Amino acid sequence: MEWEKNVRRVVPYTPGEQPADQNVIKLNTNENPYPPAPGVAASLALLDADKMRLYPAFPEQTQLAEALADYYGIGRDQLFIGVGSDDVLSLAFMTFFQSGNPVLFPDITYSFYDVWADLYRIPYEKKALDGQFCIRPEDYRQPNGGVIFPNPNAPTGILMSLDQVEDIVAANRDVVVIVDEAYIDFGGVSCLPLTEKYDNLLVVQTFSKSRSLAGMRIGYAMGNPKLIGYLNDVKYSVNSYTMNYAALQIGAEAVRDVEYFQECCGKIMKTRELAKKELGALGFTFPESYGNFIFASHECIFAEEIFRQLKANDIYVRYWNKERINNHLRITIGTDEQMEALYRVLRKICG
Repeated sequence: MEWEKNVRRVVPYTPGEQPADQNVIKLNTNENPYPPAPGVAASLALLDADKMRLYPAFPEQTQLAEALADYYGIGRDQLFIGVGSDDVLSLAFMTFFQSGNPVLFPDITYSFYDVWADLYRIPYEKKALDGQFCIRPEDYRQPNGGVIFPNPNAPTGILMSLDQVEDIVAANRDVVVIVDEAYIDFGGVSCLPLTEKYDNLLVVQTFSKSRSLAGMRIGYAMGNPKLIGYLNDVKYSVNSYTMNYAALQIGAEAVRDVEYFQECCGKIMKTRELAKKELGALGFTFPESYGNFIFASHECIFAEEIFRQLKANDIYVRYWNKERINNHLRITIGTDEQMEALYRVLRKICG
């Protein structure tokens, strides 16, 4: 068909499987196993249905923006809010990576990065992780069109020190460096303070993991006001009203309940540390994880076989048939009860 020659073709991102059966144990998409903060449910009950006919607050997104700015102790002009961190990162690619030089990111990392680069016709170069799946800061000291990496990295869960992060940012002052901190709340320390020193650093976080709101799609970026201003210019040129009324109200409630947030993250970290012991006893090895997941490989049984047997027992974990990681599983940390069910099945598989 003639019209097809004018179609932009890309290989899309492949998300984790979303089974229709709600009775399965779903440990494949790094969702939070605990409900959102109690104030979220209360806020839902108080939503004014009549306001659904109106566009949401533009451009201030007042309640959520104020809650986030207060929580982080930053100015409102240092904050950008979008429809999940994927929306924020996609707009950041469109905004900041326009030099024509290759953008740098790890070869094993969040697999949306190369999708956005291909979609926006941005050249890129993948830098190989070392033999222990660690990012090497020295690999990011070459001329480039920008740098992006997660910290902790995904799917490995490995956390870089702030000194290593700063090493990369300081070596790339003439381009924008994006640090994707989707999992930072599970034991890491944010590099946000570095934004006061480096005007080229953009820090991106999400409500989908630690705040139990993957279904509401809320993400945000923090950086110096000029970076945020450029992001807003692009956003308002694409879709001004990206955040819906309910998300703005509910997101603010989730931020305000600091005690619940800390309790929830603490439970996940405690369960993760127990999971390391259980999986280690079953013959798995894995890097030290600072995410809400473990990136595991078994000493005797191939990962795909374990994946299939777990799925046959209604337990879903993430498996990629990709070079270097095709013998690894990413196992999301669930509730203690869900993890015990996982161990029971694994003992049969690995026993």
